[in-house]
Amino acid sequence: MAKIAQQSQRIVTEFLSRQSGNTGVGMADPLNVGAAFMEMTAKMMTDPAKLLQAQMSLWQDYMTLWQSATLRFLGQESDPVIESQQGDRRFKDSAWEENYVFDFIKQSYLLSARWIQSTVNAVDGLDAKTAKKVDFYTRQFVDAMAPSNFVMTNPEVLKATLDSGGDNLIKGLENVLKDLERGKGKLHIKMTDYDAFKVGENIATTPGKVVYQNDLLQLIQYTPTTEDVYKRPLLIVPPWINKFYILDLRDKNSFIKWAVAQGISVFVISWVNPDERLAQKSFEDYMVEGILAALDAVEKATGEKDCNVIGYCLGGTLLASTLAYMTVKKDERVVSSTFFTTMTDFAEAGELSVFIDEEQLAALEDRMNKQGYLDGTAMATTFNMLRANDLIWSFVVNNYLLGKEPFPFDLLYWNSDSTRMPAAMHSFYLRKMYQENKLVQPGGINLKGVPIDLRKIKTPTFILSTREDHIAPWKSTYAATQIYRGPVNFCLSGSGHIAGVVNPPASGKYGYWTNDKNPPTPDQWLESAKHHEGSWWPEWAKWLDQYGNGKVKARVPGSGKLKVIEDAPGSYVKVKIS
Repeated sequence: MAKIAQQSQRIVTEFLSRQSGNTGVGMADPLNVGAAFMEMTAKMMTDPAKLLQAQMSLWQDYMTLWQSATLRFLGQESDPVIESQQGDRRFKDSAWEENYVFDFIKQSYLLSARWIQSTVNAVDGLDAKTAKKVDFYTRQFVDAMAPSNFVMTNPEVLKATLDSGGDNLIKGLENVLKDLERGKGKLHIKMTDYDAFKVGENIATTPGKVVYQNDLLQLIQYTPTTEDVYKRPLLIVPPWINKFYILDLRDKNSFIKWAVAQGISVFVISWVNPDERLAQKSFEDYMVEGILAALDAVEKATGEKDCNVIGYCLGGTLLASTLAYMTVKKDERVVSSTFFTTMTDFAEAGELSVFIDEEQLAALEDRMNKQGYLDGTAMATTFNMLRANDLIWSFVVNNYLLGKEPFPFDLLYWNSDSTRMPAAMHSFYLRKMYQENKLVQPGGINLKGVPIDLRKIKTPTFILSTREDHIAPWKSTYAATQIYRGPVNFCLSGSGHIAGVVNPPASGKYGYWTNDKNPPTPDQWLESAKHHEGSWWPEWAKWLDQYGNGKVKARVPGSGKLKVIEDAPGSYVKVKIS
């Protein structure tokens, strides 16, 4: 305990010293939440009768719960007044149902949570953005106040405390301090065993070579595992918000390794993890020094002018922008395009839009301009908030209350391996796309002096979206089917933004939907879509076959005009934010 006290004092002292001078505008409410709730409260108070009715409804629910709890206390059977949603892991311990005290605590929380959210959502007169922000942060509050997050109201934690004599709480406090120390005074929750993985050794291990690099990227060419390969190579453009090896985690779930095994000459962009020296790199630079430079390099490596290209998330947004630019320039090197969970029309951008308003953007830009970049942990925190129970509170319980170490998990290791965002690029992306939705407007965005129009894209396209995506909602991504003028195959996978994409055939999970037609709305598409079991990967491979341009003898990295620089996964991907 003396050691813990000494460590705590040091962390607090260091944190306070870093805060000196950080008293500028926006520090008190950087997310601009207060104004939204002030407006909501003002609207709510204009209809006191409605509020009173809601309070009476809650009181009646509690009276019913008291009656039910009393019957259980007397040893009689009683149906629950309210039940947790199926799959809610917060209440997986059997004591939440078997013990009438914890059952009462759980139901009391669920009733209160339902009342708070329904009351807030029933307020009339709020504009759509304010209503969405109020709803989002209300859910954040409700999730934080769950009884599972507290020692005295979590039966699993209480049992662990009694069994260990409180040792779990001491270990939990040590874990808190370690996370504060790693986050330099901010809580940086440990989600997995960071020592269990090492990039290039047991993660991101598909054999290949770096054959080209510039300030923004390294280009990896993978070693073939088949005698013959498709003549036309494949270029993968991952997002630069995270690192490319989400598509090359381990052998059993590596999309890259699987694609190579299908006889495809695979090239992947590994983006740089930028620092203040690249502060002025723009979205346009990512097009010129990114996709266009990579296409030039692939041609030199293989002798093939044409290419099939995949864009994932933000990499897909860049790909769509680049295709529109290439269309104007009559550059036809991209024969087919595939988009993984990609937004182009940001009119309904999902819960991420909660973080995009003028006040928040101004505060963010001020921060980025001082540093030259956005720290990767800021983006990671934002994404984690979208699934707070799974990505925040479950670890609070496991690490801090139960005093356990998190399990080794490749996906969460990747999730914690954050990247920075260059200030100029990220400001442009957030303002022009999320805030102003200019990308979908003809001529709304200029790249290298060229006004671009996504409606001019005629490239055959495969769009892969995921049904439970919190980052790129599938109904929003579907809008692209009504924009592009070439043939479009839309495929909907089960699960979310990552698991729905990284779903190898051997897993047998989730399933997917296809439809020969693209009606005007996503609901119409799903209504007439056909469901298939298993992974969508073979479906995509079958589609890509028509654009492979026959077979040739397999190409070995370094055999073309580009020489080998270093082994895959390269050095750029190994640069960490701290």
